Amino acid sequence: MTDRHRLSAVNAKTFRGGDGADDQGVTSADAVRDRQTRQGIQSVEIAMTVLLALESGAGPMSLSQIAAKSGMQPSKAHRYLVSLSRVGLVAQSPASGQYDLGPALRRLGAESLRRMDEVSLASEHMPGLRDRTQHSVNLAVWGDSGPVIVRWDYGAYALPITVRVGATMPLLASAVGRVFLAYLPKVLTAPVLKAQYGPDDKRPFDEDEIEQVKATVRGEGVAFTSGSLIPGLASLAAPVFTTGSSLPLAAAIALPKQQATPKVLRSLRAELLATTAAISAELGYTGEHEPASRLA
Repeated sequence: MTDRHRLSAVNAKTFRGGDGADDQGVTSADAVRDRQTRQGIQSVEIAMTVLLALESGAGPMSLSQIAAKSGMQPSKAHRYLVSLSRVGLVAQSPASGQYDLGPALRRLGAESLRRMDEVSLASEHMPGLRDRTQHSVNLAVWGDSGPVIVRWDYGAYALPITVRVGATMPLLASAVGRVFLAYLPKVLTAPVLKAQYGPDDKRPFDEDEIEQVKATVRGEGVAFTSGSLIPGLASLAAPVFTTGSSLPLAAAIALPKQQATPKVLRSLRAELLATTAAISAELGYTGEHEPASRLA
């Protein structure tokens, strides 16, 4: 066989999958490396379970507590804690011997929060909520004069109103307003109520009725208005909780009033609460306010 024929035979054998190659000319070693890449580094994933166990403890924890929370033997958990301590992700108290989140992890958390754009992250969820419900959806933040619409996505149903981004919504007559009224401190909402409605005796609700509105929103996890802002318009809103000292956001669904039947509202509330819970989790929310997703 000539050299040219030998070369042709070798090439043909390679592309047929001979000598450990598949039909695409990928060797067995390539396939193993590809599988290993997809599998990731298991030790890193196990170390993360130790860190998540520390997070769930909400304070310093003993070795036995961490081992139980992470589902591993204390000796194994200890080896991971030693390595995590060396890089500053875990810290051990010299006095008590208990473990807690370390300085490097606090720095990473602070930097993650600094980089987070809450409105942009929440906005990514709004088109999906609109597509699942077929109704218009919007997102509001707290401004100097009350709730401000920062995003509005129109749905399949015509509404008796065109809301522009940047519009300030009333606290009592809008669903997003009632969400902020329920979850923000009174020192923030009282001046806005006075500016929007005047003195107490000129408001559509007295103080007891306002407290009842707030209690209802907190109890149900959602605010509902129908025809109070615009005749023919109904709206369902829920809070989006953030972390740290950031104020909450409010996400809402707007629909024609005649479509707001109890059955439709139950379905919409389920979708809204699932969406706000997902956004809150991405924003680092840890459950202090306990949104009423159980009602969904």
